[in-house]
Amino acid sequence: MTLTMADSRRAALLAIAAIAAGAAGFAARHLCRSVPDTISKNLRLLSLPDLTGKSQSLAQWNDRILLVNFWATWCEPCRDEIPALVKMQSVHAGKGLQIVGISVDSADKVIDFSLKFKINYPLLIAGYEVIELLKKLGNTAGSLPYTVIIGRGGNVITSHLGGFTEIELEKLLSEIL
Repeated sequence: MTLTMADSRRAALLAIAAIAAGAAGFAARHLCRSVPDTISKNLRLLSLPDLTGKSQSLAQWNDRILLVNFWATWCEPCRDEIPALVKMQSVHAGKGLQIVGISVDSADKVIDFSLKFKINYPLLIAGYEVIELLKKLGNTAGSLPYTVIIGRGGNVITSHLGGFTEIELEKLLSEIL
């Protein structure tokens, strides 16, 4: 079997793309973990409307490990990780975990979505202005999904850009809880 010049070029481009993607993923995860203390401590003060329009503050869960997941109904990786979040809320609620979803979407769409996926944790609604908050939290790309885990003391324990698998989330939570 002989390789043509086009095959060689295609293979080289794929190799470069794979290396670049790996480096970008490493950099994104590494950079997303650094959050200034003033921002992380004030994150628990954030108040947003729930699905009924009532303002909810993250401070109401100060006694819990808080996993805040920024997502949207139109975001495919967000949709893929929702079942894992639902399961983790069920499994770890007794150990002090509280998951809160903050959706960049309309309440009507989130209500329909939450019923379809049987979401068992609080959902709050944010507008696109939350993208600035994501950037302050270390997500410089402002991409979704983005997860921030906050300890009982108010400090960010870790953050993660991109969707979690159930296995990844279980491993992370078992280390934290």
